[in-house]
Amino acid sequence: MFELIRAYWPEYRHYRGKLLLAFIAMTMVAGSSAAIAWMIKPLLDEILVHKNEAMLYVLPVYIVLAYLVKGVGAYVQLYTMGFVGQDIVRKVRDRLLNHLLHLDLAFFHRHHSGELISRVTGDIGRIQNAVSNSMATVIRETMTAVALIGVVIYQSPALAFISLVVIPAAYVPVNLISRRLRRVSHTTQARNAELTASLSEMFSNVEAIKAYHTETFEANRFAQVNQSCLDISMKSVRIGGLVVPVMELFSSFTGAAVIAVGGMQVIDGSMTVGAFFSFMTALFMAVDPIRRLSQTYTQFQDAVAAHERIHAMMTLDPEVRGGERELQDVSSIDFDNASLAYGDKTALREVSLEVRKGEVIALVGGSGGGKSSIASLLLRFFDATAGLVSVNGQDIRAYSLTSVRARIAIVTQRVHIFNDSIAANVAYGAVLDEERVIAALRKANLWEHVASLPEGIHTQLNEAGTNLSGGQRQRIAIARALFRNPSVLILDEATSALDNQSEAAVMDTIRAIAPEIIIIVIAHRLKSVELADRIYLIQDGQVICQGKQAELLRDCVHFRELYQ
Repeated sequence: MFELIRAYWPEYRHYRGKLLLAFIAMTMVAGSSAAIAWMIKPLLDEILVHKNEAMLYVLPVYIVLAYLVKGVGAYVQLYTMGFVGQDIVRKVRDRLLNHLLHLDLAFFHRHHSGELISRVTGDIGRIQNAVSNSMATVIRETMTAVALIGVVIYQSPALAFISLVVIPAAYVPVNLISRRLRRVSHTTQARNAELTASLSEMFSNVEAIKAYHTETFEANRFAQVNQSCLDISMKSVRIGGLVVPVMELFSSFTGAAVIAVGGMQVIDGSMTVGAFFSFMTALFMAVDPIRRLSQTYTQFQDAVAAHERIHAMMTLDPEVRGGERELQDVSSIDFDNASLAYGDKTALREVSLEVRKGEVIALVGGSGGGKSSIASLLLRFFDATAGLVSVNGQDIRAYSLTSVRARIAIVTQRVHIFNDSIAANVAYGAVLDEERVIAALRKANLWEHVASLPEGIHTQLNEAGTNLSGGQRQRIAIARALFRNPSVLILDEATSALDNQSEAAVMDTIRAIAPEIIIIVIAHRLKSVELADRIYLIQDGQVICQGKQAELLRDCVHFRELYQ
């Protein structure tokens, strides 16, 4: 628990005014609780025993005022600490997401999207209650318990000694329960992440589920994961549920001892009935905050487990790091015996190629040959494990990641459409300039369709662009790349979903902009690479042959096989 408090304590310094207000409110709650317990003595001794009529009219007013102060304090503390806790969680969530987005692509290949969603939402949510309500509960209930114990000591130091010896002994079993609960919480959060991952994968592939009629299969698979979550959650409930019975057992020992000793003192006259009942009221009122502290301590273990999972993510560093130089333009790209390996798998072996501004090169070959890996090295999704990739004669690692990716645009076969307007999708991440958006749509041969829509470029697109055809989605992606006015344009199977007419229009656009930039075309269909100045045949991660199409048809048997 204290580890979690230390981790988030620096955040609280930004809310000094609100924390001071919350502390005052907690003092009101603690003080009024103690006052209510103390007023039992004059109620019994002065009003019921000594028949003090004046006290009869005064004491009820004080009781009402005490409860009013307690209620106002509780409300102010709850609202103030709720705001502080939720705002801290908002900042932590922002930092976590920002950190994750700046990690390498390899990190996202290793972790399921559902797991990451669970970290950003589920784990953060578990911390939220701890840094707001639970933190306030610890402070408020500690103050309340101290105030009530003060009344206990004031009424009878001897009986207080008996109470304060027995109650702390409950810490031992409560601490053992909390440690066990913390371990179970790790497993619970991991199971919840699996549940989120299962849902994420299912909804992403709903078309395949429908097409293969596997609704029942997926529902049964989800039910197994869901049952696993239930089992571990119930284990957590079983362990956490022991706290209250344990505390009440120890409280009963305390109550029994106090009644036995205090009763004898009342009988022999060394203690008044009012003082005894005031003592008992304060003692049993003090048991409640102590019990709530024990429950909060166990609840903290769930938050601590979530914090450890978040901290594990926050301490990860990207393996691909940018340099100090800023890339303004790209005049040349060179691969010098560049190799790339993903773990035990070798994607590229000593690849050498070159391209200059104004040139169009094509990378062709079978699936899995390594063509897209070349694009990944250019975008610095990964770094070459051997050899060198140069831009403008400089190691590409000397340039900042931001400037490299700002100058290189890629259109892949897998199109990413966001739940936003057509204009926002085209200008994605940049200032929305409607004239540039329309110009990009014209170049992508999509403007005629967009112009016919009632809302034009402001038409809202569904998630994943489900209200567009496959070809239209691909042309949105092409328009997005052209909108950026890149120095390098990579088309990775970018025209595979287009009809012949649209593909021809896009190719005309490529011919028009080719003299100003570098264009790299990755394709299976050789019709898409006819305009290339140079073609590289990639097979098993190696450049098998290179040259113009006529030369390769004449000299390269592998290219002829592919062509045929």
